[in-house]
Amino acid sequence: MPRLLNHIKFHIAISLVVLLCCSLSVNAQFFSLNNSTSATIPFELVRNLIIIKLKINNKGPYNFVLDTGVGFMLITEPSLVDSINVDGLCTIKIHGFGVESDFEAYVTKTLKVDIPGLNSHNVSAAIFKKDHLGLTDYAGVTIHGLLGYEFFNSLAVKINFSDSTITVAKPNDMRYYHRAAKIPITIEDRKPYLTTNVTFANGLEKQSKLIIDLGAGHFISMENVQDKSKLQKKAINANLGVGINGPINGTLSRIKQVELGKYKVKNVIAAFPDSVNQELTIPRDGNIGIGLVKKFNVIFDYSNNLLYLKPGPEFNKHDEHDMSGLMYYSARDDYQHIVIDKVEPGSAGEEAGLKKGDEIMMINITSVTTMTLQQIDALFRSRDGRPFFLLIERDKKYMVMHLTLKRRV
Repeated sequence: MPRLLNHIKFHIAISLVVLLCCSLSVNAQFFSLNNSTSATIPFELVRNLIIIKLKINNKGPYNFVLDTGVGFMLITEPSLVDSINVDGLCTIKIHGFGVESDFEAYVTKTLKVDIPGLNSHNVSAAIFKKDHLGLTDYAGVTIHGLLGYEFFNSLAVKINFSDSTITVAKPNDMRYYHRAAKIPITIEDRKPYLTTNVTFANGLEKQSKLIIDLGAGHFISMENVQDKSKLQKKAINANLGVGINGPINGTLSRIKQVELGKYKVKNVIAAFPDSVNQELTIPRDGNIGIGLVKKFNVIFDYSNNLLYLKPGPEFNKHDEHDMSGLMYYSARDDYQHIVIDKVEPGSAGEEAGLKKGDEIMMINITSVTTMTLQQIDALFRSRDGRPFFLLIERDKKYMVMHLTLKRRV
């Protein structure tokens, strides 16, 4: 059973000393341009995951999530250990954000990673011995891994959510946005951070250090706040997603305002985890996820410690959280089966009588086999009070359930 829920976040902590002992190259790991001043890479946004295609050791293509929140390349699909012909592997332990125990992964020697228009240099990876994230079931497409710091550290990276393209160039050759917000960032532990003002629902304004995390599906997560109940006007208990070590529990509510340079994003959906990982190497107040980032077109320039933001089509959009209370995934056999993994207490799904293990066959008169998980997500976030008829299979019996969406945040 997969553990990926509507909000996905995973924090990876890998000891550099252990990696070096496992023969990871001590040379810089990075990508360079292949005989051009820039390269354009298409991506697909699937359930708030930026997915690009790449090859490893001349095999593939494979689907990788672009994630500024990981400091090393991760291969989450264990079968790749045989497919990409790697030898000389050693084993390390990985720990992160969640409630379960650490787990093991292999570390590779240098890999040949091919992305159109780019060359890789000294790039190694950790390969999970078991898929602990369930990204494939969550996304409804096969996900093979995560690509982070190595992709961003030497080149300027422009992500255009308007046309689903990534433009990569040397910092001096990048065409920067006119009139964009130019925000100082720091690169710490191979990840980008910014410091800005966050105004909570009770009016308290707090200067906050936040990691900018493209692998986090939420808008913003406030991990290090005191008396969080006083900061929230309306909150619900929720499973906020999955960490490397298991489920992350907490509450969901809204934050009054987040400042990003000269731009102020209001009424932001916010996660408040119950606990934080005390072993995080960089103290921080929270985490900006892709839900907030994709309101802009963005340029990461690690070399010059800068982030550029230009409002995109979704900048003024009023954002909604899921109103069904259903957490569901696409079964890996053929990605045609949508199975309910959890029903939130007090939600529209619970009131409709839906249960864990129910398979959704149809929504109104449309078969789910003709829909993506992202399209289903959009339906269940569409409008407070919107009614649906769901055809459900339970214990080899079919039944029609009446679901009326209910705004909870």
